[in-house]
Amino acid sequence: MLGFLKQFFDKQPQAKERPPFYSIVCPYCFAKYEPSAVVFRAAHVKEHDDEFALQEDMRLNEWRRKFRLAQPDMEAVIDPELIPEEHRMYSGEVLVGVTDRYGVTTRKRLCPKCHNELPITAGQVPSNIISIVGASQVGKSVYMTSLIHMLQTETAAHFDAACMPLSADISRKFRQQYHEPIFERGSMLQSTNPNEQQEPFIFQFVFKDETKAPLLLVFFDVAGEGMVERDYLDIYAAHIQNSSGILFLVDPLQVRTIRDKIRLNLGEEGEFAARYDEPREVVISLYENFISHQRSGKTDIPTAIVLTKSDMLLHLQEEDGDYIQPNSNVFRDVRHRGALDRTEFENINGEIGRFIEKVDRPFKDAVDVYFRNTAYFAVSALGSNPVNRQVQGVISPIRVDEPFLWLLHQLEYIDRGDRR
Repeated sequence: MLGFLKQFFDKQPQAKERPPFYSIVCPYCFAKYEPSAVVFRAAHVKEHDDEFALQEDMRLNEWRRKFRLAQPDMEAVIDPELIPEEHRMYSGEVLVGVTDRYGVTTRKRLCPKCHNELPITAGQVPSNIISIVGASQVGKSVYMTSLIHMLQTETAAHFDAACMPLSADISRKFRQQYHEPIFERGSMLQSTNPNEQQEPFIFQFVFKDETKAPLLLVFFDVAGEGMVERDYLDIYAAHIQNSSGILFLVDPLQVRTIRDKIRLNLGEEGEFAARYDEPREVVISLYENFISHQRSGKTDIPTAIVLTKSDMLLHLQEEDGDYIQPNSNVFRDVRHRGALDRTEFENINGEIGRFIEKVDRPFKDAVDVYFRNTAYFAVSALGSNPVNRQVQGVISPIRVDEPFLWLLHQLEYIDRGDRR
């Protein structure tokens, strides 16, 4: 009996050993490198010393010029290779600070490629980046706002975790520019301008279980126009390629076969929807810019195909009940607690997968050809369609965190189980 028990326990899966460090993916230029490659921003200025005087940071300005911005002269950049070992500081095996020859310590780590400042946890936790992609007007910024709102107010508590902005500046910017306009004033956001700098919103999803490493979430709101303009997408190809998961947003109004069937007074949005490219064009752009460079011509990055503005599909029922039934899972909000509910996930994945195959077969085929790991979802960031860019009534998001939770499951952060 003892021998049997020993064999039984020997066969049990061993807990994954946490590595001493993780490769870093810069949340600004999305270059990938080891923690030992970082450089530092000096914490002081010495006017009489050319090395430590205020100076132009050419790499940072080169990155910022892509967004028609420039940076004034800054403190010097310190190469840690020139710092004696006894003046370097580590957290585990990750270099986190250096003391220069003036005895001044700095912990401002910079990306060696673009010289933007890295998150404090870079190299100590996985640099998991969640990308949000899609054409214009699919609601990327609104979805991002609703998702983070849901993660912070409900979802994190259901998974014994907390969702927090990485810095006070990110918290302030997110609250003032995104959360307050939507959730406090009910106003829609202006479309993302591809000519403006779109600095990423970086959040941590931290579990109370200390054996689980925090998950670094980087939401980079790429302007939709860029998803069908090759020159523009070149800037972000590395971002998408180094993502751990992709949220691929699709607007029902993009789909030509159902656009005219939705009985709404669409106004400008409806006219604009008739002009922009269909979802398959976004897939083609992604293929040209990074998927085609993969060894097999496919990407293994888990990709959630997310049908946005799902509340609009109610208007299909009048003519097309065979598409979406009145009792559809699409219109029912769900709370996943402690695990990704297997039944709910399989139901919505199957229903939306079949729906997209029926209304836009070329897009579904393109996804099947270029993506190995996909699932289908439907969300409503607001719960209803705005009128004259104002939300009518109470904002009631529907299933907005479900695609994110599926990505968490794919990254082995949470389990998938049956409804309790």
